[in-house]
Amino acid sequence: MSRRLSALLIALFALGTGWPAHAELVIVAGPRSAITELTREHAEKLYLGRATTLTDGTPVTLMDLPVGPARDDFYLKLAGKNATQIRAYWSRLVFTGRAMPPREADSIAEARQWLADIPNLIGYLDKGDVTPGMRVLLRIP
Repeated sequence: MSRRLSALLIALFALGTGWPAHAELVIVAGPRSAITELTREHAEKLYLGRATTLTDGTPVTLMDLPVGPARDDFYLKLAGKNATQIRAYWSRLVFTGRAMPPREADSIAEARQWLADIPNLIGYLDKGDVTPGMRVLLRIP
């Protein structure tokens, strides 16, 4: 069987079974950011609105990808919440005035641009979407 045919069969299998397209997500910061590391626990606190700064007190801005499989996969892997649960969770926080959700990028390209331009912005991307200069802070397998 040729490599091309094998690749096509694997792709068709993945589409048909709902195999995740985003095998490894990473939390990243841009090259202008002073952020160098992030624990899984603190990342969860940040993305659930329970913290707005790093452990050293550095304020951070959070970025979300557009609604879709990568975003759903991220919240499921990081916080154990599906898309419906995370929307309800953030609706409650915003309604009560306790927190504001992460800033939502319209596309991967916009997310990359924001990461390059905004110091202390933290976002998440598929490992394959990371560009040179970005700092990988945490891998989420």
